[in-house]
Amino acid sequence: MKVDTIPMEIPTAMALLGAYDSNAHTFAKQLGVSLTLQGNMLTVSGEPEAVEIAMRAVNALVPMAEAGEDIHSRDVVGVIALAREGAEQDWYAARRTIAITSRGKPIRCRTAGQHRYMRLVDQNELVFCVGPAGTGKTYLAVARAVASYRNKEVERIILTRPAVEAGERLGFLPGDMQQKVDPYLRPLYDALIDLLGQDNFVQYASRGVIEVAPLAYMRGRTLSNSYIILDEAQNTTREQMKMFLTRMGEGSRVIVTGDTTQIDLPRGVESGMLDALDVLRSVEGVGICRLGSVDVVRHDLVQRIVDAYDSRQADKKDTKDDL
Repeated sequence: MKVDTIPMEIPTAMALLGAYDSNAHTFAKQLGVSLTLQGNMLTVSGEPEAVEIAMRAVNALVPMAEAGEDIHSRDVVGVIALAREGAEQDWYAARRTIAITSRGKPIRCRTAGQHRYMRLVDQNELVFCVGPAGTGKTYLAVARAVASYRNKEVERIILTRPAVEAGERLGFLPGDMQQKVDPYLRPLYDALIDLLGQDNFVQYASRGVIEVAPLAYMRGRTLSNSYIILDEAQNTTREQMKMFLTRMGEGSRVIVTGDTTQIDLPRGVESGMLDALDVLRSVEGVGICRLGSVDVVRHDLVQRIVDAYDSRQADKKDTKDDL
């Protein structure tokens, strides 16, 4: 057992411990350490290695508490993940503002995985991000695209998704093809409207600055000076993925996002995303980021749901391997 202490102003310590000691409970759950406040001394106790990691994480969070920022359990989880790697000094870099919403809210990375994701986006012209629902992979991609447009790094933003059922099953729906596939594109519209505001989004769309379209609309085009995002890419075929990736023109950057545990393709059809991850894993200029349940930033229950499904999938695989 090891005990270490940090002198700290009481308001700072209270902000760090969280409402009803919620953050202290997160430290206990993640590292098995106990955080207690005695006077103006914050005490950390537990196994020596765990206390060392916790101390590094606490020190990284102190400036955030001193600045009056709210510290949530997900912040604690994120900084602990970095502290385990000895990279807790990256915490503020991880929290850099990526974009500002139409309501003035800053968009920042909230987990270590999201930080790695945005760092890969900064370093590569093509990035694949694979992860479960709720990890922010699509929203962060859209935020980065909007920031690039505002900084005049690109001239257009193009967002696309495969409309898996845009054939016979949608044929009975009223309206033209765009109206038929709009439900598949709704999450992309929502992210853009949140970042730009309804009026700006409509204005940019009417001027062709922003384009949201089914993947089939990309065929035969060369997309230059654009920020291009392919969402739900696990539902592309190999041919569709190759077609999409070869649309990239001069001055463009591409982000491909998807969840390989939710492939909706017909049985026997290989996912273009899985194929691309294998084919392009060693190609220069291509970054691959894999997010996990620890990066889920929706409701805490979503993280537990993802873990439960992953656990069952792992049990099925072990059972199959034993046969």
